[in-house]
Amino acid sequence: MAGAGVREDVGVRALLIDDFAALPHVAQVPDPVCPPDGVVVRVAATGVCRSDWHAWQGHDDDVRLPHVPGHELAGTVVEVGADVRGWVVGDVVTVPFVMACGACATCRAGEQQVCPQQTQPGFTQWGSFAELVALDHADTNLVRVPDGMSPVTAAALGCRFATAYRAVTVHAGVRAGDVVAVLGCGGVGLSAVMVAAAAGADVVAVDPSPAAREAALAAGARATVDPGADVPAELAARIVAAAGGGVHASLDALGSPATAQAGVLALRRRGRHVQVGLLLREDAWTALPMDRVVAWELSVHGSHGMAAHEYPAMLAAIAAGRLAPATLVGRTIGLEDAAAALAGLPSAGGAGMTVVVP
Repeated sequence: MAGAGVREDVGVRALLIDDFAALPHVAQVPDPVCPPDGVVVRVAATGVCRSDWHAWQGHDDDVRLPHVPGHELAGTVVEVGADVRGWVVGDVVTVPFVMACGACATCRAGEQQVCPQQTQPGFTQWGSFAELVALDHADTNLVRVPDGMSPVTAAALGCRFATAYRAVTVHAGVRAGDVVAVLGCGGVGLSAVMVAAAAGADVVAVDPSPAAREAALAAGARATVDPGADVPAELAARIVAAAGGGVHASLDALGSPATAQAGVLALRRRGRHVQVGLLLREDAWTALPMDRVVAWELSVHGSHGMAAHEYPAMLAAIAAGRLAPATLVGRTIGLEDAAAALAGLPSAGGAGMTVVVP
């Protein structure tokens, strides 16, 4: 499907990007071709993520035009490649946004989320803002949607919620009694607030939007901070004041030089900073206060999703009621409204995730 031309008389409906930063439009595109080791999924729901906005803006070097974005998805398998062993037509699935190869040394070590041979729907190939999407390496990457979980909730897991879950539980190592700062309360930030609070942490949530700060309190935050001016030291001081001292862990869920630097500066000695939000283009080489990192023995981690084999613990916490990702969905829209939702992401003042039901 990737790179295919558009024919108006056949195929499926999809949101098509013809030019970077120009408003996408709904068009008929060719049916996706099923990979021998993959599947084709009929999309029931797909999230609108800030990473999709970056792809649309041309910030991701993997994206080639014309392009269909979308990487947070859930749906039903409608075609299975000849080499697939674990999945059949009719299975209801979701996926991590990283489609790992499953065969390289990195994958054999269980670190599929950083597979060097990875593909990504919505980036390296056409994605899920469509009625159908092709997915690679099905036996490595597909995750069965539990009975009773809606497609809208399942779609919210694949990027933002799963990424936040691993960032909090693995990289930040959050434990009961920790104090945690989450900078940015969009979908991934609110997910991080919920996961950290469920682990027993006191969470300070940072966002300029009053609605987002209210949503963070509803997700379990103990306190919120309006960041004010983009001065990292001042923002860090506000976080420390709200936390009653330096925090054990900070997560930059937005992705800006100011929030990354403030997250590090807000840490107590031996604290842990996790960079979840993307820093791209001119921000890719953002400087951090490494003198503080060395003197205070701070840890700085990147976070890039979560492998399919790690989903069971997260799904068990959802089934037990300790986590409620469904409450983080702010609205559902049709495919015809997806372009406007994508364009509105940088200035969106509302709280929660937007999910497209094609």
